Amino acid sequence: MNWEWLSRNSAQIWAWTLDHIWLAAAPTVLGLLLALPLGAIAHRYRWSYATLITLAGLLYTIPSIALFVVLPGLLSTRILDPVNVVAALTLYTLALMVRVVADALAAVPPLVVASATAMGYQPLRSLVTVQLPLAIPVIGAGLRVAAVSNVSLVSVAALLGIPQLGQLFTVGFQLDFFTPIWAGIVLCLVLAGIFDAIIQILVRLSTPWARVGT
Repeated sequence: MNWEWLSRNSAQIWAWTLDHIWLAAAPTVLGLLLALPLGAIAHRYRWSYATLITLAGLLYTIPSIALFVVLPGLLSTRILDPVNVVAALTLYTLALMVRVVADALAAVPPLVVASATAMGYQPLRSLVTVQLPLAIPVIGAGLRVAAVSNVSLVSVAALLGIPQLGQLFTVGFQLDFFTPIWAGIVLCLVLAGIFDAIIQILVRLSTPWARVGT
């Protein structure tokens, strides 16, 4: 490890780290927000479950580099526009989270749902105030997988020249120099760990009843 090279390029590495953070975080949040209503629909209308899950699964099989190249034509953006990365990873997060949300809602005890209905809760109110809160631990577990995947997939965009930590890999390969490669690996692992920890903390704060007696 060449510490002198890292020190000399620390400002650039920090800038790439910040770019990497928002490019991974934005689609994680956007994908979750889109997956919540779709997952709720798949849960409530069981005839739509197979169709939505199948479409989501097919979407997730599209290679990321191909999606990065195709999206500029669909969105009328430049190929180097970071919006393409956010849009692509939002689709991947959506594809992963639709099943997670639907299955998390299905795991809510029917007796709880029936009790809410008996108390006069309309379906939407029951969903928002009863079912979704109880489904948070399962949704959070799926979101942790999506967030870590996004941290990894953002690096692929370096092949298109979009600034983020993936640039360390391209620099290292071009120069046949392993220091930036190792730095990129370590920083991606650190970011993935931070994302995972943040989601775990948010899930814990959102489910205070789960901590009772622990």
